[in-house]
Amino acid sequence: MKKLIILFLLFCSVAFAQKPDGKKVFQTYCWGCHHQTAMAFGPPFSQIATKRTKEEIEAYIASPKSMYKAFGYKRTVMTQLHLNAQELDAISDYILSYKGKK
Repeated sequence: MKKLIILFLLFCSVAFAQKPDGKKVFQTYCWGCHHQTAMAFGPPFSQIATKRTKEEIEAYIASPKSMYKAFGYKRTVMTQLHLNAQELDAISDYILSYKGKK
C-alpha cells in the first residue's frame, strides 16, 4: 500500500508540474546583466528578440562559449548558466515576448 501511495504522489507531482515562469527565470539568472528594453551590461531582450530565433537564443544561453563565434561576436562574457530544458524554454519565450518593444 505504501508503494502505491508513493507512486501516486510521484505521478501527481510530474503530472501537475508547471513550466517555469520566464520572468522568474529572468529575475533569477539574467537581471544582473540584461534588462528587458534598456541597455545594461548585456543587450536588452528587445534587441535580442529582433535578431535571434528561439533556437538561437536557447543555444547561446546553453553554451555561450561555443556559440559566440557563430553569432559573429569577437568574444563572450556571458556565463554558463546550466539551465534545464524547461527553464531554457521559459526564458527564450520571455525574451521573444519583447520582440518589437522599445
